[in-house]
This record gives sequence, structure tokens and C-alpha cells, in this order.
Amino acid sequence: MDIIQELCKKYTDLTDEEIATIQGMSAVLQPLANLEDADIFIDCPSWDGDAIVVAEAKPSYVPSSYKKTVVGLLARKENEPAVARTFRLGVATKQMKAVTQENGRTIQSVEPIRNATGDRVIGVLIREQRVDEQRQISERLHFSEQSYERIANALAHMVGSNNWLTECIDEALLMVDKSGVVTFRNSLARDLYRKLGYIDDPLGQPYENVRLVDSWNDMDQSGFSVIETTVGRHSLSIKRIQLDSEDMAFAVVIQDLTWKKEQEKALILKSVAIKEMHHRVKNNLQTIASLLRLQVRRSDNEETRKVLGESMNRILSIATTHELLAQSGVDQVKIGEVILNIKNNTVRYFARPHFDVNITLEGDDFEVDSDIATSVALIINELLQNSLQYAFQDREKGLVRIVVTRGELYSRIEVIDDGSGYDVENVRTDRLGLSIVQTMVKDKLRGTLDVESGPGGTHVTFEFKNQIMDAASVT
Repeated sequence: MDIIQELCKKYTDLTDEEIATIQGMSAVLQPLANLEDADIFIDCPSWDGDAIVVAEAKPSYVPSSYKKTVVGLLARKENEPAVARTFRLGVATKQMKAVTQENGRTIQSVEPIRNATGDRVIGVLIREQRVDEQRQISERLHFSEQSYERIANALAHMVGSNNWLTECIDEALLMVDKSGVVTFRNSLARDLYRKLGYIDDPLGQPYENVRLVDSWNDMDQSGFSVIETTVGRHSLSIKRIQLDSEDMAFAVVIQDLTWKKEQEKALILKSVAIKEMHHRVKNNLQTIASLLRLQVRRSDNEETRKVLGESMNRILSIATTHELLAQSGVDQVKIGEVILNIKNNTVRYFARPHFDVNITLEGDDFEVDSDIATSVALIINELLQNSLQYAFQDREKGLVRIVVTRGELYSRIEVIDDGSGYDVENVRTDRLGLSIVQTMVKDKLRGTLDVESGPGGTHVTFEFKNQIMDAASVT
């Protein structure tokens, strides 16, 4: 009994005939994974309403999203909405975000697999591509040119008895025989030619009547050629792959890049707008901080100067975050950069003669969105201010450690000093700094706060929920 049969018998209600259908389809997953540069899976519905992974194929030429096999693991509805939708509705679902069994982020496209009579969905074919490794179109085309042989081999598996596989790729496919006639096309090719204004189906026509480019370059030398062209309002990438076949001369794979090109332009415009927005916010905050600095210099009251100085530092901590966001042009920023900038600002403000404080940053570095970054900046600012202001009085040296640990669902930041400590049970409840920390952790970060302090120093730990990925709309 092979693994597919064993898993289906144990976790599903599929019949022997339906299991055989799944087994037959699993044999051609590897060519599809290599063609699409994607992880390919077959999931079957389990007894408990979720799905179980019964077969997989990892791409041979690009990194997989998975370090280990996921065959035999459950696919939860809440993590893979595309899979759940296809099982529920029995229709294909394209380009939806998902969370893998290893908590990675991927983009899923899912096709239903039906039984012989077509009245029941017995599984789904899943294609997953990594979100964090979106390659430029030019890079993908260059890579394909160097590897046209594996594309030709994959296409050879897709015709004949495995025609259903051609409906699982996101590209239009034409197969041209030795006499120059289009003898096969998938449904995407038919629909694409309709969008381009062709009335007749390309199937059965001479390729010369339906070709979209004037000439091909370097076909004789490599057996592979690729051209980017524009037809009307559509941007297309057209690949021609020579086939080593008795009947077929070559295949033509057409990818409609129109939407991607438009999205690239939109992202550039959005990046510029984000940079400008964060730049203006930063400038406004720095202006406010400058006004507070003037008030500090003019005031003769020490308590007033102290309060204004603390407020100025808080504003500058937020301004620092917006400065980093303005430089990146996106709504994500490295948490290590945020903390380092806050550390440097705080050290400059609290510098005093004959006092040497060493503040270290340890642990993980990862990207967070602007809301999390701003909240973390304020919290770190308050905790460092508290340490430098109160923990090392009458001392010439001090150590503060900031430790960042990234978790699967929650991340943790610890601020540890070797100062004099204090009684956490008798802290004044009206202290603004402590109130800011508690409010930020609880309300903004939806996390937890823990404070331990004694003669050997103070240890503050706060956890915050990592950014949650929303499911994308179906396209």
C-alpha cells in the first residue's frame, strides 16, 4: 500500500476508484512543479472537515517554501482559504494568500479534482509560490532560457492523457505540429485570443495565422526563444520551445503581463506617495520637537524642563520611525533599525559627564508594519528613559540589554538593566511613562507586559502579536 492509498484510507472516505484517480494525477506533479517554479500538492478532504496533504512535488530549480515534507499533515481552513473555497464551491481559486504548515507565506492557486462522473470533488491540486521571493519578470525569463529542456519535458507530460494539467497553469499554451498547424491549446489560450480580438479559435489554424510576433531570435542556437511584446493594450511574454517529438514541432507559451505591469506602475506610485507622507509627518514632528526644545531653554523651572524634555523625546521617537519608513518607501521597517535609532537619541539626550552607559541590541531582526514600529519605538524610548534617568544614579557605569526574539505568533522584546531596581508594588500610578508603556502594549500591540525589579536591576518583557496576513480577494 503506497502512501497516498494509506492516507486516503485512514483519513478520508474516498472509494478505491477515487483513490486510483488521485494516484494517477500524483505521477505528473513533478513536471508541473518544474514548469511553474512552484510547490505542487494534492489535498484530499478529511473526515473532520479540513484537508490532508497526500502528495507533493517541490521545484527542482528554485527554492521550495518548505524545509520538510508536508505529506500527511492537515491543511486548516483558516490558514488556506483558497483550498477551503475550492472544496466548498467546486471551482478554481486563483492567487490567494495562505499560511503554510511551517508558518511561511505563500500565494496559492487551487484547481478542483473530480471523480469519474464529475459529481464530487475528491481532491484539489494546489500550486504555491513564495511571497517573499517574487522575482522580476526579466529574471524569470532569463532563468527559463537557460532551462528550456525541462520546460519541454514538462510540456510533453501535459499533452495526451494529461491534458487536464494544462488547465492548471496560468499561461496560454499552443502546441504546433510539424506541418505548422495548432493541434492543441488550453482554455487560457482560447480566452486570450478572444481578448486580443480574434474571432476564430486558434485550434486547427495554421500558426502563421495566429502568431503574435514577427520573428524569433536565437531559435536555431538554443531551441528556446522569448520575446516581450505589446498587442493592443496587452503586454505579453511569448516563449517558443522547440520540442523533441515525432509529431510536434514546438510549443508556444504566452503569459499576459498586463496586470503585472499595471501593478508595478501602481506600486511605484504608491511607494512615492508613502515616502512623501512619512517625510511630511517626520518634518512636522521635528518642528514640534524644536518648539518644545525652545521652551526647555526658556524655562527656569527644573520640573517643567524635565517634562518638556521627556515629551520632546517621545515625539522624536515617533519621528525617527517615520524617517525610516520614508527611506524605505513601503509600510514595513526593520525593527532593529527602529530600536537602534531610539537608543542613539536617548543616549545623546541623557549624556552626562563621567557616566558611561553601554546599551546593547541582541537577538532577531525582522520587518514590522508602521503601527507596530511606532508603538515599539515609544515603548523602548520610555523604558530607556526610565533606566538612564533612575537606575544608575550615583554610578559611573551601567549596562542595558535589549533582546528581541521573534516567535511564530507573538514576538518578545526584553529591556534589562543592571541598575538599582525599585519596588514594582509601590510604583506611582500617575507616572506618565509607565502609563504610556502599559497602554501601548495592551491597546496598540495587543500584547502582555511583565516587570521584574530588585537590587540587581530591572527586567521588563513585553510581547506583541505579529502582523496578521489578510486573505486576498479572489482574482
